[in-house]
Amino acid sequence: MTPVAATPTATPMGWFSRAEAWLDSKGKGAWIALMVLSFVFFWPVGLALVFYITYTNRWSKDMFKKSSCSRQSRRMHMMAPTGNTAFDAYREDTLRRLEEEQKSFEDFLERLRAAKDKSEFDQFMDERARKAGEETTADA
Repeated sequence: MTPVAATPTATPMGWFSRAEAWLDSKGKGAWIALMVLSFVFFWPVGLALVFYITYTNRWSKDMFKKSSCSRQSRRMHMMAPTGNTAFDAYREDTLRRLEEEQKSFEDFLERLRAAKDKSEFDQFMDERARKAGEETTADA
C-alpha cells in the first residue's frame, strides 16, 4: 500500500486550459489569428477573446520588451562614444547645457510656486483679519 503523499496528484487539464497552453506555445500570432477568425465567423467570440486577453494581461509582461528600452539604457546608449571626438565634445557640451537649463527652469518653477503660495496665504490672512475686524465692530 502506498502512502497518500507519495501518489502523484496530476490535475487533469480541461479543454480550455489545453487550448490556452497550445496558443501560448504558438505565440502572439496564434492569439491574433484566433481573434481575427473569431470576429469573421462569430463576432461575440472575438470580442470575448479581446476582453480575455486584455483582462488577464496575457501579453503585459513582454508586450513591448523588444521595442522599448528604459530611460537609463537609452541614456547610456546616447553617451557611448562615437569615435568622432568633435561630435562627442559637442554632444557632451549640449547635454550639460540642457541639464543646466532644465535645473534653472525647475528652480524658476519652484520660486513661482512659492510666490503664488505666499500671495494666496497673504490674501487669506488679510481676509481673515478683515472678517475679525468686522466681527469686533459688529459686537460693539
